Amino acid sequence: MSGVSEESGFLAVDSGGSGLRAVVGTAERGPLARRASCEPVRTGDRGIDPGHFMARLVPLVRALTAEAGAVPLTAVAVGAAGLASLGDGLRAELPGALAREWGVRRVALAADAVTAYVGALGPRPGAVIAGGTGLIAVGTDLTGWRRADGWGHLLGDCGSGAWIGRAGLEAALRSHDGREGGSARLLACAEEVLGPVAGLPGALYPRADRPALLASFAPRVAACADEDPVAAGILREAARHMAGSAAAVCPSGGEPRVAVTGGLFKLGDPLLGPLDEELTRRLPQVRRVPAEGDPLHGSVRIAAELSTGPLTLPGDETMLYVTTGSGD
Repeated sequence: MSGVSEESGFLAVDSGGSGLRAVVGTAERGPLARRASCEPVRTGDRGIDPGHFMARLVPLVRALTAEAGAVPLTAVAVGAAGLASLGDGLRAELPGALAREWGVRRVALAADAVTAYVGALGPRPGAVIAGGTGLIAVGTDLTGWRRADGWGHLLGDCGSGAWIGRAGLEAALRSHDGREGGSARLLACAEEVLGPVAGLPGALYPRADRPALLASFAPRVAACADEDPVAAGILREAARHMAGSAAAVCPSGGEPRVAVTGGLFKLGDPLLGPLDEELTRRLPQVRRVPAEGDPLHGSVRIAAELSTGPLTLPGDETMLYVTTGSGD
C-alpha cells in the first residue's frame, strides 16, 4: 500500500435534480469507484443547503473509499445545478466542511453548466450548449466564462425541452380553436398523451413540475417533424435560439469548438439537422464536435487536475469557485 499513499486522490461530485453522483479516483489511475444517491440536495433561504449536501455525501464517500481502497483525498470538485444563483451557502460553508471531514483543502465548486462544458470539451476554448428540460450555453476563451440563457422556463430556456413542448402544445390548442398556426397532428398527439386539451390548463398550471411536463411533450413534436410543417418549424426555431445563445458566448479568436450535451439532443436529426445549419450560419469559423463526456466526467476532469496543481480553466466567483487555502 505504500504506493497508494503517494497518489493524488480526488472526489468528484455531480449534484442535480435527480440526486448525487460521486466518483473517487486518483490522477494516476483515473476513476476507481462510483456511487449515486437518488435524493436531491435541499434548497432553502440561503440556496443549496450545505448541511444536507454533506449529509447526503458522507455515506456515499464512505462506501466509495471502502470500494476503492485507502486513497487519501487531496481535492474535491463539485458540480451543482443552481450554483450560480443558489450557491452562497455552499461557497461559504462547504470548503470548511470538506476540510473538517477529510482534510481536503483543494476544492472547486462549479456550476453544472461548467462541468457540462468541461465534460464535453475539456480545457479548450469554445462553447457548449447544455439542453434538457432547460437550456444554457457556456463559453470560455480560457481567461473567463460567459453564459447565455438558463433563465428558467418562464423567462428563457429558449429552445429547451420545456420550450419545444410548450410550443407544440400551443400549436395543438391553436388547432383546437381553429386559429392560424395550429397543427391537427400535434392536437391528436396531445390528446393521446394528456387527454382532452380543454382540460390542459387546469392540469398544468397548478403543478410544481410544469417544466418537466412541458418537456415530456418535446419528443412528440420531434416525432411529427418529418410530416408536419408546424412541428418542423418549432424545431427550427428552437435551433435558432440555441445557435444564438452559442454565438453569444463563443470566443471569436482562434479555432473554437462547439459541442452539445444533455438529454434534449436525444431527439436526434429532427433537431440536430436544423441546429447544424444554424450554427454554420451564425458561427462559420467554428466546428461542432461530439461531446466527450457528461457533467460528472467534467467534475472528474476538474478534480483530477486540481489534485495535482492549479486548474487550466479560469476561476470565477459564481461559475467556478476554487479554494486552495490551509484554513477554513
